Amino acid sequence: MLLAVDCGNTNTVFSIYDGEEFIAMWRTATDWKRTADQYYVWLNTLMRLQGIEADITDMIISSTVPRVVFNLRVLADRYFNTRPLVVGKPGCLLPVAVRVDEGTAVGPDRLVNTVSGFDLYGGNLIVVDFGTATTFDVVAEDGAYVGGVIAPGVNLSLEALHQAAAALPHVDITKPENVIGTNTVACMQSGVFWGYVGLVREICTQIKAERGVAMKVISTGGLAPLFQQSADLFDAFEDDLTMHGLQIIHKYNKENGTDA
Repeated sequence: MLLAVDCGNTNTVFSIYDGEEFIAMWRTATDWKRTADQYYVWLNTLMRLQGIEADITDMIISSTVPRVVFNLRVLADRYFNTRPLVVGKPGCLLPVAVRVDEGTAVGPDRLVNTVSGFDLYGGNLIVVDFGTATTFDVVAEDGAYVGGVIAPGVNLSLEALHQAAAALPHVDITKPENVIGTNTVACMQSGVFWGYVGLVREICTQIKAERGVAMKVISTGGLAPLFQQSADLFDAFEDDLTMHGLQIIHKYNKENGTDA
């Protein structure tokens, strides 16, 4: 079975793929100091609690936090006797091209989302990922990653607003009942929610104009369902976009005889 690991700046997701579907998924806070032994105890405990008996034979990692990768490699070697594929490293092939400026390092998560989006929806696609940063990944007609946009994440913006303005409280993001707030919390929620709706809509409009073709817009990430409430902002929402992409990349490397 395949253990797929998606390590983001805030959370790390572990998921087990049995060859046909993902049978389990767990989330933990990203911490580069967590050892391979700690990962295994945590993972093994959750598997036992859910009655899952999985023989992990393969592992693939996508990580935006480089310092985490070492201990995940040790986890794969020590407890699963396998060498993991690491997206973005030379030993991991991609089924799509990457057409950006020479020397540019593209985040592994963005590459995985490109692969997954192209598999599910075809080319001429914009993938909007609501993570620690809000990213826009542009997928060409042939599935190539051709660049994108990076904006501050929603929670990052709220936290910055709270920290920089002493009188403003920390608030949770939600869709406000009215655009015009009648108290401080409502004003902040309206500003962030409708501000990001406007940001997403305008960036996607400009991308489509620059590309000169009709494009689908797909959302993913923790806060994507919240913004899915805004009519006509997205064509679809994919909760497991990254995990789907990881298993596609793993399969592609297996079929092409690549040894990570």
